[in-house]
Amino acid sequence: MEKYPVESNIRIVKPGVNGKLTGANGETLVPPTDWRFLPAGDAGITRKVTSKGLYWKVEAKKGRRTISLGIWAPETTILQAQQDVQQIRSTESYQKKQTYAADRREKKQSQYEVEFCQAVESFLDFHWNYKELEKKLAGIVTAHAIPVGSGTVARTQLIPIEERAAHAVIAWMRHQTTAYDNLKIARVKGERRAVRRSLAQQSVALLANYREGSNIPANCPLQKALGKLQ
Repeated sequence: MEKYPVESNIRIVKPGVNGKLTGANGETLVPPTDWRFLPAGDAGITRKVTSKGLYWKVEAKKGRRTISLGIWAPETTILQAQQDVQQIRSTESYQKKQTYAADRREKKQSQYEVEFCQAVESFLDFHWNYKELEKKLAGIVTAHAIPVGSGTVARTQLIPIEERAAHAVIAWMRHQTTAYDNLKIARVKGERRAVRRSLAQQSVALLANYREGSNIPANCPLQKALGKLQ
């Protein structure tokens, strides 16, 4: 077991066994005795601490993503950062700034909700016989996809909103109109993606009936799914 001195500066570590840490080369690490752990969650305090250039960042894999669990740093640095941030946040100017920022975020979110719902409706493009159902489905998909922190494709800025809307509809249908959630998918590389691709094709074919104005059978998976949400 290695115990690194404070002079180790910055490290990226992983959670180890029995509360210990694991370094980049698989070595077991123990933080200095005058350090403490600061859980992730308060970006202001974390930035204050990391700006001192002396900390160990604890990262872990969550699916395909790497997330931060928090940092180890000198206890005095963390306590000072918490005190400094608390003083700033207690001022009237900070409170006004936070209120303004919250109002701005809410307005931006409301605008995005309208824009995204319109993009979903454009993607669905149902025959006029099914326009009422189109608006209902667009509203449901939008409500599911756009909340901040939802982690859905609707929150990404990497692709155009039209693509986000299309992906959101297909994803919603995969969970609501197919047996995807109950399927036992073999743990073979590419198998889950292949299953999703196949189900997406089924969803596209189902939507085509509504776009063409075809007669829809009573046992239509989409009708059943929407019926459950009434």
